[in-house]
Amino acid sequence: MTELLTAAQMRAIEQAAIASGEVTGLELMERAGRGVVEAVFEEWPELRATSQRAVVLCGPGNNGGDGFVVARLLKEWGWEVEVFLYGDPERLPPDARVNYERWRGMGEVTPLSTEQDAEDAVLRLAQADNQVLIDTLVGIGLSRPLGGAIAALLRSLDDTLDESVGWYVAVDTPSGLCADSGKALGKWPRKADLTVTFHRSKSGHHLADGPSYCGQLVVCDIGLRPLISPVGERMTVVEAVHPMLRKALVDAHKYSHGHALILSGPSGRGGAARLAARGALRIGAGVVTVGCPPEAIPENAARLDAVMLRGVVDGEALAGVLEDGRINALCLGPGMGTGEREAGLLAVALGSRGTPRPTGADVVDVGRGVPRRSVVLDADALTILSRPPDLFAALHDGCVLTPHAGEFARLFPDIAAKLAAPATKGPAYSKVDATREAAKRAGCVVLYKGPDTVIADPSGRCAINSAHYDRAAPWLATAGSGDVLAGFITGLLARGFSPFDAACTAAWLHVECALSFGPGLIAEDLPEELPKVFRALGL
Repeated sequence: MTELLTAAQMRAIEQAAIASGEVTGLELMERAGRGVVEAVFEEWPELRATSQRAVVLCGPGNNGGDGFVVARLLKEWGWEVEVFLYGDPERLPPDARVNYERWRGMGEVTPLSTEQDAEDAVLRLAQADNQVLIDTLVGIGLSRPLGGAIAALLRSLDDTLDESVGWYVAVDTPSGLCADSGKALGKWPRKADLTVTFHRSKSGHHLADGPSYCGQLVVCDIGLRPLISPVGERMTVVEAVHPMLRKALVDAHKYSHGHALILSGPSGRGGAARLAARGALRIGAGVVTVGCPPEAIPENAARLDAVMLRGVVDGEALAGVLEDGRINALCLGPGMGTGEREAGLLAVALGSRGTPRPTGADVVDVGRGVPRRSVVLDADALTILSRPPDLFAALHDGCVLTPHAGEFARLFPDIAAKLAAPATKGPAYSKVDATREAAKRAGCVVLYKGPDTVIADPSGRCAINSAHYDRAAPWLATAGSGDVLAGFITGLLARGFSPFDAACTAAWLHVECALSFGPGLIAEDLPEELPKVFRALGL
């Protein structure tokens, strides 16, 4: 997994590298500007071969300094380049000022001090066609909504310059985007065609509206050392499978890969549990059982073969089933119902204990020395959890909660309200912040679903499973796909994965299956696509 950064972490890395003498700020600025130019030529090779016109919008900080480097390099390439500066050149940071002076030896700088300046700039820009607009106005350090001349200029882009700007390139972030949260601070209208950032992508590139405003995202290496954060502060993007996915070849039998129990609802409502069960089986659980009301057994039997069935009338019956210590992972919620029976099942599941397993997935109750079973709570189970009688206190660190936005708001209304509030300053409260806070409160792993799925554990460790850019999978927005994800997580828990690793790996494979199948995907296709995905991974 590649580590994601906040704006503060990125600044700390740069400052540490400069303070150590490994690199100067001017060298970093030069590398960044060169990286932007190379990324433009890589994205649009046709621009390399012909002379073009570029407009570079420079801001008052080091992001603006990058812009002066870009302007100089494009001018040296033979382009016509016009540079605008928002801010006082006398107050530029030292490195940005050096590059300002270097550019001034080659061309002019037009001020953007007032809204009238912005209006005049727009009229000038509108006189040319197919310009490359380079946005280095703000970067990752945005702390308040844009105003003044910048806001006036950006407001005019869509109104006046649609035909004049052929390519819009943002450096670090499109101006107005919070690099930590992916939220807009204030309003700005234009979405970038390409965003070039440095060293590592930032969390806001993958969260909320960030991906839609960034267009294509390119991460440019500028020679900085990787960040090694404490586990509780670590934030990664999920991008590979766990090594435990490969099953052992020696001394293995079905129960050595775990026994998952999926609790189902009554007749006519068993489809979701069947989807989860199929997902658990396909992802490698050795044995999968669906527990359902006895009258639903014929319906489930007609649709399931390799999955076993057990009649589970109520919580007392479930307690009897769980006397089988080989059952080491439970899934409650998909199509289960929200009545008294289901609340009783949830209470028993959260209190159940299995037999010791020699894996990293054990969750030990110190008082009794016996590990609790891993439990995935989805859909209806989350609804039960969010209302009286309060079962929330029974959650333990063997649990994985998998809410979508509505379920998250019912479980954590105050946290959801903070997340939904308009961003008024940066860094804005993000989905990462919300999921971390929820996981700490619940005392277990929380997987907050969406195209920007965020997974966090109580220690603060966090990962984003980003279904954006080249991993965009809009076909996952289909009924039942969340039930399959719950099954994937349950199957991996049964196999001995830790709750955090199970959630991350399942979410990543969920997207990979959608990408592999492509348009026309329905939930039933997801488990059946896993073998193809596994083969492609060499498993």
